[in-house]
Amino acid sequence: MDILRLNGLSKRFGGLVAVDDVSLQVEEGGIIGLIGPNGAGKTTLFNLITGNYRPDEGEVIFSGQNITGLLPHRIVELGVARTFQNIRLFQEMSVLENVLAGCHCRLRAGLLASMFHPPSQKREERRALERAIKELAFVGLETQYANYAKNLAYGSQRLLEIARALASSPRLLILDEPAGGMNDQETHNLLALIRTIRDLGISILLIEHDMNLVMKLCDRLVVLEYGAVIATGVPGEIKKNPRVIEAYLGTEDPL
Repeated sequence: MDILRLNGLSKRFGGLVAVDDVSLQVEEGGIIGLIGPNGAGKTTLFNLITGNYRPDEGEVIFSGQNITGLLPHRIVELGVARTFQNIRLFQEMSVLENVLAGCHCRLRAGLLASMFHPPSQKREERRALERAIKELAFVGLETQYANYAKNLAYGSQRLLEIARALASSPRLLILDEPAGGMNDQETHNLLALIRTIRDLGISILLIEHDMNLVMKLCDRLVVLEYGAVIATGVPGEIKKNPRVIEAYLGTEDPL
């Protein structure tokens, strides 16, 4: 069963066609990789899925529901969370506060409850705190909870973004170059973390330039060039696809 289906998505910026009639599926419980050269339209496609951009044509179907054009916060509420190619943390807030921000979409206390703090609102705040601490421990940052986000090493900031996304209780996690800036050991640990997230029942769609990670991790790959899909298949097939080799990999054996 598909948790996400894109049907003929297109997006233009003036005369530039950034995404050109893209259709793809993410299977429930799968890890799907989106690869391609710089400028291929990968992040634009993510922005169309998450509501940051509105498509000119096509539709986004999540868990059987058409979410095309919904506002980003509404899409998060439905169960789609993401990280960003360029890290977007609240740098002047603590690590714990950053993850608590991810819990916000699941809080139900209204204005009056926030003003008068009835027992129900206090219980909700306590559950959010427990969830944030749990997600920090899950990504290995539990000892950093009081640190400012800006003081974390780059790889740890990547993990903090993942923890914040997981705090929103997603069914689909969208990762935009999660290994960017990580060293070999951090990348190895990230691979194991993403597999564990999938084992929790969360489907994953990711952009990644680290071909070693992509080939080991993904069930299926979708390759973009100039905004259009040029190949889809399992990693072994993509690795040998002549068009992909010419457009992106540059060798018959990138590993």
